[in-house]
Amino acid sequence: MIAHPPSNHTFRALAVSALSWAALVFFSAGCGDSGASVGSEPVAATDIATAAPTTTDAPEATTPDSTPVTTDNSEASTGDDPVLPVTVTDETGAEVTVNSVKRIIPLDGDVAEVVFALGLGDNVVATDLSATFPPEADALPEIGYQRALSAETLAAFAPTVLLATDTAGPPEALDDMRRLGYPLIILPNESTPTGAGQKIRAVAAALGVPQRGARLADALDAAINEATAGPREPEDRPRVVALYVRGTAAQLVLGKSLNTHWLIDAAGGVDISESMGIGDTAPISAEAILAAAPDVILVPRAGLESVGGVEGLVEIGGLGQTPAGLNRQVLAYDDQLLLGNGPRTAQMLAALRDDLASVTPATAGNQNGSEEES
Repeated sequence: MIAHPPSNHTFRALAVSALSWAALVFFSAGCGDSGASVGSEPVAATDIATAAPTTTDAPEATTPDSTPVTTDNSEASTGDDPVLPVTVTDETGAEVTVNSVKRIIPLDGDVAEVVFALGLGDNVVATDLSATFPPEADALPEIGYQRALSAETLAAFAPTVLLATDTAGPPEALDDMRRLGYPLIILPNESTPTGAGQKIRAVAAALGVPQRGARLADALDAAINEATAGPREPEDRPRVVALYVRGTAAQLVLGKSLNTHWLIDAAGGVDISESMGIGDTAPISAEAILAAAPDVILVPRAGLESVGGVEGLVEIGGLGQTPAGLNRQVLAYDDQLLLGNGPRTAQMLAALRDDLASVTPATAGNQNGSEEES
């Protein structure tokens, strides 16, 4: 078993679970209410037209070594300071103009992490419950959960730009923000080795700092390539099942359309969801799990904690009778790190590669790796 003690953001991760287990990034349905804004009193959507974004320029931002692609803006950034206004075409095909990056709201955790990595974290005024890294993002006022947003709560923060992926919702809340004049950009969110770099470039383009994004994305792409496991014979690749669990409320196998699939493959393992015919998610089936015989169970850390640790996990759906369960071969990583496909993806891949390298298929679990520290 590879799992460290709970980190200081475990409570927030578990809060995400409790509020919206059925509406996480993996699900098509939303749930619950959005939570309340912190530090501002929400106002009715009909009263907030005057709170629409201003056109003031963004302040100068300090930058780490990072940044993305150019946009159709004629004043494309040639340096590190945001160059605005900028117009981008988002994933829905909408053209969106951003006049200011003074008050940024990322609508999910991995996008928040990208904004901070681009050196614009001081401009972020609120985040959703899934934003647990960096600590500065975790400490900000909350807008609720990305799948259960409220236009009232969002508008109370008077954002100058909102950044989202296709996980954000409900659609009515997003439409309300657009109608009120707030720039809302839907970003690419591919679960592929190049998906993190694409997301970074798109965020940076929207914020007027394409060169920062290009540096960060190029470095990340290279690091992912470097972290990818070398060729292994099929019989030497451990069979891995990736799970999403939240107590008894949600117990699912993650499928080949999700981020865990390419990570397992690139780390030198075999994702058994493909042979099980799971594209998105499916309930854990004892019969199917036993037949697939995984050598390793891969799970987000907060999910593992929600079922009482490894001993609780192996009581679910036949897992205890698999090679992974019998050997207690469980790999648990920080939720945002494992599921987000953000700036730390190369670190996640390297940690998983090293942990899987210590597993002998069919007799897995007598050797231990070490979990990546987030």
